[in-house]
Amino acid sequence: MAQSANLISTEDLARQLGAPAVRVFDCTTYLKPGPDGRYIAESGRANYDKGHIPGAAFLDLQGDLSDKNSKLRFTLPPLEELTKAFAAKGVGHGTFVVLYSHASPVWASRIWWMLRAVGFDDVAILDGGLDKWKAENRPLSTEATTHPAATLSLRGRPEIFVDKDKIKAAIGAADTLTLNALSHDQHTGAGGVVYGRAGRIAGSSCVPAASLFGTDKALKPIADLRAAFDGVGAAPDKRVLVYCGGGIAATLDAFVLTAILGHKNVSVYDNSMQEWANDPSLPMEMG
Repeated sequence: MAQSANLISTEDLARQLGAPAVRVFDCTTYLKPGPDGRYIAESGRANYDKGHIPGAAFLDLQGDLSDKNSKLRFTLPPLEELTKAFAAKGVGHGTFVVLYSHASPVWASRIWWMLRAVGFDDVAILDGGLDKWKAENRPLSTEATTHPAATLSLRGRPEIFVDKDKIKAAIGAADTLTLNALSHDQHTGAGGVVYGRAGRIAGSSCVPAASLFGTDKALKPIADLRAAFDGVGAAPDKRVLVYCGGGIAATLDAFVLTAILGHKNVSVYDNSMQEWANDPSLPMEMG
């Protein structure tokens, strides 16, 4: 497996379950295709209730950790509000947080990146998530858990999220790589219209988030991960701006670049293609 202080194996988590400082969270959301070809977001709460890692609480990304005043899905709330929301869920100084999701690690990586934005670093993603945990016949619980509220101070890193103006300004910049975490079909436009217009942000390259993990949902070996990003010119000295459909899949690329490969200058375009592709003034390419 890839190695990082921010990545924990199922074996290591099994040993740590029940430790006083450990806070485990199921972060799952599901995106399901709607009748118009666009995705419908569905909370993972029902699946959590059917069976989750013992002692894990549920984090509702849509309901509790996104900006309720935004017309766009999953928009990052103001960092002060986000810090309070995390503290209320039990994330705080003196705790060690483990995040996991089902079917794809991108939901766990989204929460990991959000925690990084408020300055909380004692957090790891469960490699392989619930899928690997279940495949190894490890125990599950149907008993809902809530963690006691904690104290968390904002030590913000607002720069790790960027808006459309920063993305637009970076087009053509030699020191910056703009990176698409969607599929190659969506990148070229062959995947059809999902977010308003088909195609990609002008000048961007592509490393699909789905290409970074295997069928067991665990991250691929570090040599494979490094090769994927080296192949598009993601050099350590470059600024990398990652986008996707709604700022979710992009966080897995960002997690790998930052936590696994050691890059220091990586940011995520929060509203991504759900904003960019719906603004005809913003440049896109196909092919």
